[in-house]
Amino acid sequence: MSSLQELKKQARQLSVNDRLELVHAIIESLQDVPNQQSERLLEGQTPERSRIIKQMKGLLKTDKPAPTDEQVAAMLEERRMEKYY
Repeated sequence: MSSLQELKKQARQLSVNDRLELVHAIIESLQDVPNQQSERLLEGQTPERSRIIKQMKGLLKTDKPAPTDEQVAAMLEERRMEKYY
């Protein structure tokens, strides 16, 4: 089994919240790629794959401002409390 297939299998075993966090991390990693490079990467993809990537980016868009560091820390602490207690 390829490592990508294994990753997909493992992702399906995660909770919904964990999968959303994973999607967010993947999208952030794509946003770290300079625009020209990411466009070249998308050009090499099938139209369906490009559409899905763009759709995934759109899923995380919001009208709200990005949370502050303090808010993120509070969210992470809340998540840890749910997970471990």
